[in-house]
Amino acid sequence: MKIAITGGTGFVGEELTRLLLDRGDEVYILTRKPKNAADKITYVKWLSKDAVPERQLEGIDAVVNLAGASINDGRWSEEQKKLIYTSRMDATNELLRIIHKLEKKPKVLVNASAIGIYPPSESVTYTEASADRGSDFLAQTVRDWEILAARAEEEGLRVAFGRFGIILGKEEGALPLMALPYKLFAGGTVGSGKQWLSWIHVKDVARAIAFALDNDQLSGAFNVTAPNPKQMKDFGKEIAHALKRPHWIPVPSFALKTALGDKSQLVLEGQRVLPTVLEQHGFQFKYPNLRSALADIYK
Repeated sequence: MKIAITGGTGFVGEELTRLLLDRGDEVYILTRKPKNAADKITYVKWLSKDAVPERQLEGIDAVVNLAGASINDGRWSEEQKKLIYTSRMDATNELLRIIHKLEKKPKVLVNASAIGIYPPSESVTYTEASADRGSDFLAQTVRDWEILAARAEEEGLRVAFGRFGIILGKEEGALPLMALPYKLFAGGTVGSGKQWLSWIHVKDVARAIAFALDNDQLSGAFNVTAPNPKQMKDFGKEIAHALKRPHWIPVPSFALKTALGDKSQLVLEGQRVLPTVLEQHGFQFKYPNLRSALADIYK
């Protein structure tokens, strides 16, 4: 297939690009700073006054929208929260404009989303059928993002929303920050330790996106989380095991709230989320268990 990716130079985008190229697809990466074309990769300039990306995208089969400022960068100041929100809305609006301009429409849009749409809970298990929605900044951002992306259905596209959990990778995402105290022999339970972390290996994220691209029966929300979420106290112990470090110095909630502000909710609050839709459609996780995922990351 010919597949266009926004956010293709980011954490998930790079992993997805490698996977798609390995299986023989052609990839079109939408970027503000295009480079010369590489083997089966075309860089398409967008989000610039002089950019006309639709000219290079005629004939694409699918679109993956991963564009948006990272939620892992810096403290969540009001300015950063505005950037997280507007970057997603602006990129998606431009993507909708491009799709509208194309004479031959792509068949599918897989749009990034997040399990932050569900309210934090230590007792509830969420699936795609769960109607509960959070009321905080992240939940509102995700809800608005999905509503906007769903407008691609008006152009005849199948639209699927990949609600990402905590994505694990060695150099990017949440894991490096979580692992740092352990590397310094100062790791321990964060907050109460009872909060849930619905995690997933970045390689399984890419595989899940590709699965959604290929599966004509998959539309709407699908949770992109491993089938075995962990509570924070157990998650920390698994990091300690993988790094051969002690798990002993607890990190109190107030310290993280002071250091990170609203961003602290990413580790102090959580949801137990299961990938019911993926499993019902026959998706097989390469790393269903946290120990095997961390062993691969730190091998």
